[in-house]
Amino acid sequence: MASPPRPVPERPASKIGLGVMLRVAAMACMAGLFGLVKVASERGVPIFETLFFRNAFAFIPIAIYILRTSGFGVLRTSRPGAHAARAMVGLTGMIGGFMAVSHLPLTEATALSFSAPLFMTALSVPLLKEAVGPHRWAAVAVGFVGVLIMIRPDPANMANIGVIFALIGAVGSAGAMITIRQISMTEPGPRIVFYFTLAGAVAGLASLPFGWVMPDRETFLLLVVMGLLGGVGQLLLTEAIRVAPVTVVAPFDYTQLIWASLFAFIVWDELPRPLTLVGAAVVAASGIYILYRETIRRREPRP
Repeated sequence: MASPPRPVPERPASKIGLGVMLRVAAMACMAGLFGLVKVASERGVPIFETLFFRNAFAFIPIAIYILRTSGFGVLRTSRPGAHAARAMVGLTGMIGGFMAVSHLPLTEATALSFSAPLFMTALSVPLLKEAVGPHRWAAVAVGFVGVLIMIRPDPANMANIGVIFALIGAVGSAGAMITIRQISMTEPGPRIVFYFTLAGAVAGLASLPFGWVMPDRETFLLLVVMGLLGGVGQLLLTEAIRVAPVTVVAPFDYTQLIWASLFAFIVWDELPRPLTLVGAAVVAASGIYILYRETIRRREPRP
């Protein structure tokens, strides 16, 4: 007779609280990152040059983290092709997001990025061969209604280049999450982050012959801070999942809209449109419900 399964030890409440704070801080970093991307774009910095600085200076906090935790031996890998595929998909999402914030109000671009979990659920069927039940499909459908509310479905607005790039960025982010799920069985988080950051820096540097601008001192400092925020934000995301369950901390990703709204109000005196807030609330609710159903599915005993 099989022995009963051992109960999973619960994390202390202090650890869960720490995980939530780390996740909220990570969202503040990401909101600041995209805000500075928009400022750099307004100063005439090309997107691929921005891509280089975002990844090159992210190496500083990432290298310090790896040195203090696992050591650089963690970078040895036998799956370079998997890292290349993850980088290609992830950079598509990053570039789409950067292009979106350069053409849209910061709060609108941020809200549209929340559709990534919806695309991830839809793509997990053909790519991961996962079974998605009616509850999650219904949540995806409701979430896309929220997206339509945000983009105000008239032909003129739906053809907006910023909206198109925002949706490309969301699809790329969804694809990146799927590829991370595929390779994380053998590749630890620091290794995945390192090689993605390396690929981003190389891709940005490769655009040098195609027209970089020489930033002034203030713009250069802005680009450096942007890269540091990106690296610190990525590490905070990793640490939040390490100390607390993802089902607890993931809903706090939507606090990024609060930080983005604050940044946009301070810098551009910009307030989010009412329809953007309504659509974002619908998308956030559907994303949280998808996460809830995913948790229930994973807890169900398998035959």
